[in-house]
Amino acid sequence: MAAANKLSLLTHFAELKDPRINRTKRHLLLDIIGLAISAVIGGAESWVDIERFGKAKLEWLKTFLVLPHGIPSHDTIERLFRRLKPQEFQRCFANWVRALHEELGLKQVAIDGKTLRRSFDRAQEKSALHLVSAWCTENHLTLGQVAVDAKSNEITAIPELLRMLELSGAVVTIDAMGCQKEIAAQIVEGGAKYVLAVKDNQPNLHEDLQEHFIQVHEKDLADVEHSHYETNEVAHGRETTRSYYATPVPEMLRNSSAWRGLQSVGQVITTTVRGGEETCEIRFFINSFRSNARRFAKAVRGHWGIENSLHWVLDVSFDEDHSRIRKNHGAENFALLRRIALSLIKREATPGSIRGKRKMAGWNNELLLNVLVAGI
Repeated sequence: MAAANKLSLLTHFAELKDPRINRTKRHLLLDIIGLAISAVIGGAESWVDIERFGKAKLEWLKTFLVLPHGIPSHDTIERLFRRLKPQEFQRCFANWVRALHEELGLKQVAIDGKTLRRSFDRAQEKSALHLVSAWCTENHLTLGQVAVDAKSNEITAIPELLRMLELSGAVVTIDAMGCQKEIAAQIVEGGAKYVLAVKDNQPNLHEDLQEHFIQVHEKDLADVEHSHYETNEVAHGRETTRSYYATPVPEMLRNSSAWRGLQSVGQVITTTVRGGEETCEIRFFINSFRSNARRFAKAVRGHWGIENSLHWVLDVSFDEDHSRIRKNHGAENFALLRRIALSLIKREATPGSIRGKRKMAGWNNELLLNVLVAGI
């Protein structure tokens, strides 16, 4: 029972500060949180949907929620989430994730950004919300998110997101925007390893890695300490070969000591043949573990899980890009509700697509309970 309580999502939300005035409260904060999570799992995509879902499922919801005055109106639900501080909402969710970390272990954490394209408000001169999210690739679990004004501000959001997470023992993967010395140091100080993509935003580093691997290949890998791993895939009318190379940090790498924990560098050559035409892409990385191409390949491929298993699913199965929720903190908090719902759905073992499981959970109380039982 103690372990179950420790992993209960609503147990962690019990510490959430209620932004409402006491004399106006008719509905319990945890009731509204539990209702909203249940409704979003079951297909709700707006505040009105949450109210309608609650009224349709009232008797069933009363089996685990108090609901002393029934289901709150959509206006009441919206006002709460508009005023609820996202940082506090995030902190409570992050505490639940830490409990899961102890239970499951988090092997790889991918960090990347996504823009909610229709969350802009021209009348208020408010740009679309951009969220930087952390995703556990093995457990298909959202670990946290931080909102920024634009993609260019990811550099400031990533350290804030990292501070929210328990990273001990994990490998953290970030695209080139997060390839910063301070971020590398923060990951190492958190007890984790890193794999950071390198592009032109670090011009000296990128230039040195290009020159290093040119020399490696000119020698045909002879007399060069290295590790090599290759994969080949045939799908959707194309054949893709990925060659992964990892070497110790070369002496020619300028200012390498400024990168905390740096132990190896990596190159990925992706060759794609489709319709008789061949294309080639070359990418470079720095790593804080010893030269190991297979481990390096697993981290690079795993990073795409945040795009394929989180961002793409949120657009296709949750229709996130078309959401017009935008007032105050509403968009950011509803985005977290989606990510909580997705994490819980993915942890439930029933086979099927996310969209299909959402529909079935909305219709079938038993399935909805199975999805919720890991978190509520």
